[in-house]
Amino acid sequence: MSTDMTTADGPGGPSGATVQAKGLRAGILDLGDSVMLGLASTAPVYSLAATLGLIVSVNGNYTPFILLLGFIPVLFIAYAFRELNSAMPDCGTTFNWSRRAFGPWAGWLGGWGVALAGIVVLANLAQVAGQYLWLLIGDGSLAQNKLLVTGTGVLFIALMTLVNYRGIRLGEHVQRVLTYVQYIALGIFALAIVIRIVGGPPEGQAFDFEWFNPIGAFADPGAVVHGALLALFIYWGWDTCLALNEETENPSTTPGRGAVISAFVLVAIYVSVALLVMMYATVGSDGIGLGNEANQDDVFLAMKDVVLGPWGWLIVVAVLASVLSSTQTTILPTARGTLSMGTHGALPPKFGEVHPKNQTPGFSTKVMGIAAGAYYVAMSFLSENLLADSISAISLFIAFYYALTGFACFWYFRGTLRASARNLWFRGIFPLLGALLLTAAFFISAVQMWDPAYGDTQIFGVGGAFVSGVVLLALGVVLAAVCRFLPSTRGYFLART
Repeated sequence: MSTDMTTADGPGGPSGATVQAKGLRAGILDLGDSVMLGLASTAPVYSLAATLGLIVSVNGNYTPFILLLGFIPVLFIAYAFRELNSAMPDCGTTFNWSRRAFGPWAGWLGGWGVALAGIVVLANLAQVAGQYLWLLIGDGSLAQNKLLVTGTGVLFIALMTLVNYRGIRLGEHVQRVLTYVQYIALGIFALAIVIRIVGGPPEGQAFDFEWFNPIGAFADPGAVVHGALLALFIYWGWDTCLALNEETENPSTTPGRGAVISAFVLVAIYVSVALLVMMYATVGSDGIGLGNEANQDDVFLAMKDVVLGPWGWLIVVAVLASVLSSTQTTILPTARGTLSMGTHGALPPKFGEVHPKNQTPGFSTKVMGIAAGAYYVAMSFLSENLLADSISAISLFIAFYYALTGFACFWYFRGTLRASARNLWFRGIFPLLGALLLTAAFFISAVQMWDPAYGDTQIFGVGGAFVSGVVLLALGVVLAAVCRFLPSTRGYFLART
């Protein structure tokens, strides 16, 4: 069943722009839920644990500045999401907005970018969830059992797929519990560091405003670019709340506010926790220092026993809860993106089906779960190094669909930019700047990944991360071409937007 739902605003103000109501459970999420989902989807505890050491290895004491710098294009694109959502609150987000701005091919590829990033990152989340669960049991040696970890990861994907399939309210309850667990544990960890900094021996390093000095940071422009690209990944995920716009109160306004609020909360969390960890552990290369290569895969794991003593398992629980919550919230937007594509005819009609009782994209949710599980198993047993490199390529997918959204915002609203200063900045300048910065990030990442020394694998003398990223993106072009000639989807490509 589908009906037309009138939105509040089109490109020129009130215009009666319409979006299809797809049968999802409308109005069940409020602003608080929207912000929580945006925060949870980024897996902030895990993102910090896994990325902070890498940024420090490149940028040293300028890491706090890099975290702020990486936030700028993300914020600009958050404004693009908010403005486009105000005119077209469709759960397809980038797919629908790019379609309306540039036509069916751009829309299809934008939808593919969202789905691709979700499927690949789910493999990473499943791997980490499996490892961290078994770290809590016994002496932690079971976390090295490849078959056990892979099976556990697949089980977690299946469980979170089932939660999303059964209904948005159940998913919201599960998400709330997981969010509370990870933030309470992170808060205890941060408080313990504060107590040790204030009352312990002066073994760390004192706060210095130089850490935020752009002149000092840009003494090595290459390091700044590299660090900013790493920072881009840890902010990714706040746009989940936009994919749930049709299930949120006031769909044209609340999800956009939730996206911007969650983006600001994230940067506050990342910078403040990074400062505390740097002051306590230092950026040195010895012991628990953030510059120690042995700690770079997970700086919190290296610090947990020193900071929390016998309660060190709390940080393991926090990371586990973080990746589980992100697993659930990553399935949400990918399933709703393909639901929208099915509704608009870009995918076979089966993808556009909504479960009549659960009011969820039943078929799309199952397909996303199965695709993520299959990809994870295949890559785990084919090559764990290639799995790691394909995960590195996620930055290409993120930059691609974020930049496309920014360009779509600028182009869709181009006729209204002179109407007010607000329109000029929030619908024009900010989205365009964000899109240009992310386009540059895309090509810089691609050049870096081309180097055979980048990552853990090389294919035909080229970095495996580059090949993985290009092959997976190119697969979208192939699939779009197939859909162009399928009887069930051909009409989408022939219709005028």
